[in-house]
Amino acid sequence: MIILPVLALTFVAVSTDMARLTPAEELDRRLAGADAELRVMPDLGPIRQSADGRNWWPESAATEDTEDTATPVSAEDVVALLPTGSRVLPIVRWMPFAAWVDGRVHDHLAATVVDLTDPLARGLTRIHTGRVPASADEITVNPAAQRQLGVALGDQLSAADGSRRWTVVGVVEFPEQLSPAVILHPAGSPSEPFVEPVFLADLPGPITAELFAQLNARGVLVTARLTTPPPTVIESEQHSGLPADENLGIGLLLGGLGLLEVVLLVGPAFAVGVRRRRRELALVAVAGGDAAQLRRVVLADGVVLGTIGASIGIALGVGVAFATRPLVEQFVFAQRFGGYRVWPAALVVIGLVAVLAGVLAALAPAWTAARQDVVAGLAGRRTPPVHSRRWLVIGVLLAAGGAGVAALGAVVTRQSIILGGLLIGELGLVFATPTLVGMVARLGRFLPLAPRIALRDASRNRSSAAPAISAVMAAVAGSVALGLLLASEQARNEERYRPALPDRSVLVTLNEAPGKNPPPALDKITGPAREHLDARAIVPLLSAGCLPDFTSCQVSATLPAERACPWRADQPLSEGEQRWARTDHRCQGSPDDHYGPYFRVAVDDGRALPILTGAGPDEVAAATAVLRAGGAVLTDPRYVLDGRLELRLLRGPGGDLAEPTRTLEVPGHALHNELGGDWLVLSRAAADRLGLVTGHIGWAIDAGAAVEPDRRDQFSAAIRPLGSLGVEISDTRGRSDSVQLLLLLAGVSAVVTVGAAGIATGLAAAEGRADLSTLAAVGAGPAVRRLLSLCQAGVIAVLGSALGIVAGIGAAIIVLSFTNQRYAAAWPIEPGYPLVVPWLTLGVLVAVPLVAMLGAALFTRSRLPVERRLD
Repeated sequence: MIILPVLALTFVAVSTDMARLTPAEELDRRLAGADAELRVMPDLGPIRQSADGRNWWPESAATEDTEDTATPVSAEDVVALLPTGSRVLPIVRWMPFAAWVDGRVHDHLAATVVDLTDPLARGLTRIHTGRVPASADEITVNPAAQRQLGVALGDQLSAADGSRRWTVVGVVEFPEQLSPAVILHPAGSPSEPFVEPVFLADLPGPITAELFAQLNARGVLVTARLTTPPPTVIESEQHSGLPADENLGIGLLLGGLGLLEVVLLVGPAFAVGVRRRRRELALVAVAGGDAAQLRRVVLADGVVLGTIGASIGIALGVGVAFATRPLVEQFVFAQRFGGYRVWPAALVVIGLVAVLAGVLAALAPAWTAARQDVVAGLAGRRTPPVHSRRWLVIGVLLAAGGAGVAALGAVVTRQSIILGGLLIGELGLVFATPTLVGMVARLGRFLPLAPRIALRDASRNRSSAAPAISAVMAAVAGSVALGLLLASEQARNEERYRPALPDRSVLVTLNEAPGKNPPPALDKITGPAREHLDARAIVPLLSAGCLPDFTSCQVSATLPAERACPWRADQPLSEGEQRWARTDHRCQGSPDDHYGPYFRVAVDDGRALPILTGAGPDEVAAATAVLRAGGAVLTDPRYVLDGRLELRLLRGPGGDLAEPTRTLEVPGHALHNELGGDWLVLSRAAADRLGLVTGHIGWAIDAGAAVEPDRRDQFSAAIRPLGSLGVEISDTRGRSDSVQLLLLLAGVSAVVTVGAAGIATGLAAAEGRADLSTLAAVGAGPAVRRLLSLCQAGVIAVLGSALGIVAGIGAAIIVLSFTNQRYAAAWPIEPGYPLVVPWLTLGVLVAVPLVAMLGAALFTRSRLPVERRLD
């Protein structure tokens, strides 16, 4: 019980220390053979930065010539800022990438664009097999991407939009990126990267403080190996305080919960050990030992066992961390570690905590040993325990206080306070458990022999039974509380979730600006759509834009002033203003409604409306009439006033906040739906009056049923020969990750429950050999021992699980109730958390006591011993 948590903590500490790179290791990884890495901060003017380049800050007062300074955006511009003879190598990191392989789209990839044949790139990567890409039609993958894509050297790899095709020439990895990724030659990038590049610089001499300052003055962030930081350097840590304190508090409280769990699991062993050594302790008392010396004897056992457990656990943890390092690098941290090293300070703390756990586990048995009857101890008789009701009172007060603290944490949104309240409440339940065991034991008079003996033993040996029950209760309570919170959050997310399209709709659109190439003809789309999507209708999808490049303007709608909320959701409001906003009918609705809409614009005569919006026949008929009258249809009813709608044509930067260049009032109609995207459908007449040009950008397809990703991929594969097309379906959400997390929580609780029940049952069996001899002497059958073990395990597992389920549900209800209360007074209006019982977790936890009981009965020897009784 001590070795296992020490091993786990040591493994985490050592792995974390190896994963945390030293400044020198990080510079070697980023720079390789280069002298510096340069990152341009466009349009910011002069900056100040930390020596390692992690933090930077714009100068508070820009120089007068800042506006005249051209921001370098290309390799040539960067070279112009460096001394003569310098050269740079641009690198684009973490660019999103989607590949088409074997009829499927793999879009969870990252791409790095760099010329690895350049000498400056030597040392940036590690080549597993093959070679680096040297031309536009070559690509390399890292091992994770090779596994995901299932490609080998010489295989072909295509961009998801079909714009490019590459040959896999190698398996290469960047040590800082082990998640699925590909590496492209700059000439082979599928599109213009929108990720800003960095530049590795090779200088003719060392980087000087003057050059460093000049680059900072031009808005260039510098990362280099420096011996003397230049005057523009600021402190590395610009921000500190509350987040770090909050994380530290959470870590300490989680450590406290884990320490309490270990103490509760180890405590029964010390309690039984003290009872079996009561004669030895009585001899110490007869020889003149006082109560303090007796306590020290028992506490010394805790120190010795804690030290042994810490030593073995730390040694095993270091060995496991070193042995499993490649797996942890690949599947946990997704990056290569630095050197092999341990974290001495953390290991010392872990060792001290292990010793502390041993001492705390022996504390209650030591107190009991010091108070035992010496005569009874010499005779080997048990001393009837004396139980005080004050422990019940203390437990109730602590449980109530912990509930109040957790509620306060929910109100002020501090996880550390919530965890502190849960820890206090758990301690209260631990103090109250012995009294609860005694109360339950009174029911034994109405039960058969085996369960009656089991309840009697639990009541008589509360010093060993109560900690085991408390350990099960703590584990189960934590799992139930977290499970309920996760289930409630998932239900809340599902309630807020709004898909962008109806589930039976499919949009096929061009991956380029309208006008360059026409979309495929209808007869080319019809066959694949009917074969793979069971299409019932296919309608042209038209969009509107401005010349010369179609995307130089934006069409939006004007929200009537009397319907516009007077407060902006992205600005802080006082409590009074939030209360006024909640009562104002103009400020109701989801938070997204108050940030300004982004309308997806289409031009239609009414045929595409059912596919785009999912509207019913009556609504479509009314909306079609408005479109034929030269109006517009949208999916937000706030914008239509007295059947009229004002359209706005926006040009230039600023998005929806830009000044409109043209406005137009037309007939309007609003469709009511539950979609997450806002559509603005213009009639052709309204588009002409705004001076827009209309372009055919694709097709809207009404599928026969909800479209799954597999069917989308099959359809995409069928239309790939038709050109660079994108296929959009309703956002699909597969199995939630919370299901796996709920199962993990239930599994941890199950292990603790079975372990605690097994330990307590074994200790009870060792302690109750005399009772078993008595049963054998009076003629009890061999099956009685198995039944007795089953009942003893049931007392621990059932009581602990029942108390844990009640405590976990109560804790979660407190947190959710006060969180919802805080939401009820805030604006924008956020939906509260529903109370959802995690039946999956509860089902597992209800079945676990049965498993523990059956296991105890199965592994218990049925032969009853016959021994001589001395008392």
